[in-house]
Amino acid sequence: MIKLFEQFNNEQEIHNICKEYNIENYTINPDGSIDIDGGVNLYDMNLTELPIKFNKVSGDFRCYNNKLTSLEGCPNYVGGSFYCFENKLTSLEGSPKEVGVSFYCNNNQLTSLKKCPKYIVGKFDCCDNKLKTLVGGPKKVDVNFYCSGNKLTSLTGAPREVGGNF
Repeated sequence: MIKLFEQFNNEQEIHNICKEYNIENYTINPDGSIDIDGGVNLYDMNLTELPIKFNKVSGDFRCYNNKLTSLEGCPNYVGGSFYCFENKLTSLEGSPKEVGVSFYCNNNQLTSLKKCPKYIVGKFDCCDNKLKTLVGGPKKVDVNFYCSGNKLTSLTGAPREVGGNF
């Protein structure tokens, strides 16, 4: 009986958070994470952390222009583009394992690209960070790969294949 009560409170809390952040078309998973049929817009909200744990988002996931220091809670899968630029990130730990289109992590304080998706269908932008190496970054980018404005000393770890501009 207590477990049912705790589950109800957790689900009610998730509904409240979703309402507060205008998150719609969601399904609550048994682990408390949510799947979204559509996109998520959490940009420019002065967030220091994500308010809820995401699992799958079929559209774009926008959490840019906040004060995030961690990507904990980010979806494992994003069907559209993933936007986490203009935060205070030093690592991509917690970033999606798979992104359907583009990945934007520019204008942070990243020192590593480890934990980013290995294949990007669209663009990958890691400009204006503190990267010294591209090790751990994507292996293949179908469109453009941007890495200017870093402290790179070599291109070791760069994608093996870029379909557009590098």
